[in-house]
Amino acid sequence: MEIQYPYCYDWSMCYSAMETESLRWLSRHGENDRIRRDAIKELLERDAFPNNTKVKIRFTKALEVAFEKSTDSADTETAALFARVRANRRTALEAGLFQQRTRLVKAERALTGKETKKALDEMRIAADKVEWHMKQLARLDSNDVREADRRIYPMWYTLVLASVDGERAVMPMRYHCRQNGKPASIDKQYDGLYNARRDNLDGYWKNVWGKRHAVMVADAFYENVALEDFEHRTLKPGEKSKNLVLEFKPQAVEPMLFACLWDCWQKDGEPDLYSFAVITDDPPPEVAATGHDRCPIPIKFENLDAWLSPEGRSKEELQAILDDRVRHYYEHQRLAA
Repeated sequence: MEIQYPYCYDWSMCYSAMETESLRWLSRHGENDRIRRDAIKELLERDAFPNNTKVKIRFTKALEVAFEKSTDSADTETAALFARVRANRRTALEAGLFQQRTRLVKAERALTGKETKKALDEMRIAADKVEWHMKQLARLDSNDVREADRRIYPMWYTLVLASVDGERAVMPMRYHCRQNGKPASIDKQYDGLYNARRDNLDGYWKNVWGKRHAVMVADAFYENVALEDFEHRTLKPGEKSKNLVLEFKPQAVEPMLFACLWDCWQKDGEPDLYSFAVITDDPPPEVAATGHDRCPIPIKFENLDAWLSPEGRSKEELQAILDDRVRHYYEHQRLAA
């Protein structure tokens, strides 16, 4: 999903979502909810000083730029950590670029002797990867924020509003929920845990449903749709399915508050993992007409407090909040084929 309003942060769905550069929307509209800078810094320290860990912490460039442009002295240390992560990224990209250039030269030399399909493929692949590395390096130090820089994907981190440690706060969480007690391998075993189907809340999600709720702020979301589904037809003989990315935006002034579930995964010898999933339901007709069968649930702002404090509330009351959603009409745009 994506957020493009000046007072929110964006994100992504199946697919992807977006994050806006401002961190102030919920504070301005809510109760001055604290941004958990300590949690953001702890995550960045893992990436800046990896200590042999293979876990990558991915934030959007938009969030990085927001901290670097901040005039709040509390953000200075966080901005420095983002810079350290960026330096590590540059080192890795430069090493990758050298490797692919070496690969390209080797393929070109092989072609001077005899043209083979293998050498041609090697040259093409190496040239593509050289170009990719050069583009990544060119973007690394830019402070201009494009829409693509606000888009998040499963396994990335973004900011959500939740009650954590007894305090309502804007908290960094991974967009793919690993519930406490589940093995770490579940991340690969079930790659769709960034979405929590509403019809499975009392099933797979029963340990967090009614206990740990959050919201994500968004003004758009993106979905993958098969071209044949988008065009309402079957595949022709021998035709391969093609993927489209569709952007869905509501006709609304204020950003949306997507209902989410979250948990804190804990294991001896491992850092705590805060992660979340967006609750999805059957789509409205205009979304279903594009060939997609799910849609996030935007709750009303007046229901925010009740949603974020589910303990002691009946499942019927919480389901009523999901029913009493904002009924947007979503316009769609085809972004890629």
